[in-house]
Amino acid sequence: MMNERIERAVNALKANNFSVIYAKTKADIVNEVKAMLPEGCTVSSGGSQTLIESGVLELIKGEKYNYLDRFNAENPLEIFKGIIGCNFYFTSSNAVTEKGELVNVDGFANRVSAIAFGPEKVVVIVGKNKIVENTKEAFLRIKRIAAPKNCVRLSCNTPCSKLGHCVSLLNNDNPDMTDGCASPQRICRSYLVSGRQKEEGRITVIISEEDLGY
Repeated sequence: MMNERIERAVNALKANNFSVIYAKTKADIVNEVKAMLPEGCTVSSGGSQTLIESGVLELIKGEKYNYLDRFNAENPLEIFKGIIGCNFYFTSSNAVTEKGELVNVDGFANRVSAIAFGPEKVVVIVGKNKIVENTKEAFLRIKRIAAPKNCVRLSCNTPCSKLGHCVSLLNNDNPDMTDGCASPQRICRSYLVSGRQKEEGRITVIISEEDLGY
């Protein structure tokens, strides 16, 4: 049985025209993904620790599917363009609100653009650790957790990778969304809040009881 916070997020996401799947464990997540992917379909993904930890990245890169791999491409821009027409795009979300919103930020905007438009289906996989009350808390979560940890993972020379939080939090407990550093390697550039969807079911959110990613 899902906890109350997950249940609130699930019900709100459904009300906002997202498809939602509750998957208690990592193994459940992988089984749900297997069930939705036809053999030979074209898939791709954004950079995501959640996809790695859940086992989904390993699955979708398997020989049964046509995986568009931007990480090993000579020309990643061409892969980004190809992703627009792919069948399934996999990612996580920096935060999911109890009001049924997905909140994300990107350095190149390739991930947020794919969530918003292009791929036939988008599958967003999140652990319960990413559920927050509202968008204000979501932006703070990005500054306190998601961005600093991802900057460390990506070896970005940014203040948050050294401080463990956004530099904007040094003198302000409630900074604006775009406050922060001016580093050339800053990853908090393009924000996307996905609220009520026009196309019902285009985006599927798989929520797990396990903590996953940043």
